[in-house]
Amino acid sequence: MTDAYYLISDLHVGGDEQLEHVDFLDELLSFLRTLETTDEDAELIINGDAFGLWEFTAVDGLDKFDALVDRYPELFEQFRATGSRIPITLIPGNHDYELAAYPEYVDRLAEFNVTLRQEISITRPVGDHVVYIEHGMQRDPNNRIPDFGNPYANPPGYYVNRQITSRAGRLSARGKFNWLKDIQAVTPMTQIPAWILSNYFYREMSPWLRYVSAPFLLLFNVGFLYVLAFALDAAGLWSLPMAFVERVLGLFGPVGALVDLLLTANLVITLLLLLVAIPLYAFVRDARKTLRRFGIDRPDERDPPVDVYLAGAREVFAADPSVAVFVYGHTHRPSVTEVEDRVVINTGTWLKRLRRIDPAFGVLPPVFYSWYQLNYFRLSAAENGGVVVDYELVEKAPPNDETWFQRLLTRTPRREDGIPPRTVVRPAREPEADVSMDTDSTNE
Repeated sequence: MTDAYYLISDLHVGGDEQLEHVDFLDELLSFLRTLETTDEDAELIINGDAFGLWEFTAVDGLDKFDALVDRYPELFEQFRATGSRIPITLIPGNHDYELAAYPEYVDRLAEFNVTLRQEISITRPVGDHVVYIEHGMQRDPNNRIPDFGNPYANPPGYYVNRQITSRAGRLSARGKFNWLKDIQAVTPMTQIPAWILSNYFYREMSPWLRYVSAPFLLLFNVGFLYVLAFALDAAGLWSLPMAFVERVLGLFGPVGALVDLLLTANLVITLLLLLVAIPLYAFVRDARKTLRRFGIDRPDERDPPVDVYLAGAREVFAADPSVAVFVYGHTHRPSVTEVEDRVVINTGTWLKRLRRIDPAFGVLPPVFYSWYQLNYFRLSAAENGGVVVDYELVEKAPPNDETWFQRLLTRTPRREDGIPPRTVVRPAREPEADVSMDTDSTNE
């Protein structure tokens, strides 16, 4: 019986132009070399989205695989070397769904000692129990494959990637900064508009326009109070706030006069925005109602919540009590979640990860801090017949993509990884048996 299973997912290797750059290639090769030299009877399982086949638009069919081999010869040679030592098993995700649609991919991957299983899910025995493994796209309405195995059964997410992600890869190098290629790191997708606005303001906007507008945006909250004080004074309801503001500003001489000028300008801009916002709000609300009638805009289906996968795991556990661990990827958020006496694992991603931080003052766009959370899970049998889940991080320094202005306006977020390095799963053998689960809470 296999001693250990190593699981990774969501590498997204490949794509048009700037998407072909793999920031973690050295770390991935090192990981594969480690497995090549292991003394364990192990298996590597890549549970979906190993490749970004959706992101290729200049080539079709098996030519995409040829493009991958041509662009990443070192990676495929390492697959061959590692696969000669331990089995490597790959299941399709949504971004490399074509792997499930063409039988020829089985033979092509076999040339590099990679076993392609053209299935939605697979299982593996561990100790006295079973591990259930899937990618997870079938539980996501936007990426569910309606007829798995049919090359033309593409979900809405396919067209989004063809029109947005792939185009981002082709256009990214044209920017002042090469940031647009990181669109795959933005999750959930509903954050994409805010992410684009953020990068436009902090990276692409003309510097003089940015620094001229920044004081107005920073003082917007104060300006709103100034508008309120002005309105109360103009209406004759309460003149004390306005008199207090003028008295305080007068104490600072020319500086106070400059701040007063900025607040006055903010007053004018705020009034204009309010006048425009009222009809614009009515228009946007009516347009959204129309989109919902046609089934186009469904907020509850934009990003699959974790509960969807936990519910799916419970169904699998109920259907097969021997399953102790449910594994999925797809959402790029690594996690270990206890479900009664069993465990649900998300294998995360090796792409960049982004964290949104809103500035403390004003109405400036949010800042998206980037970092890497390269990780893998190792599953093995416990002495008592349970399952040991080991979580390992592969160290990689953050890219430090943020500009000095972004760091000035926000506080660098502290990276928190709440996943325990080891979790021991001991499912009850009988319904009335005691349930226990040991979790080492010390993070690596």
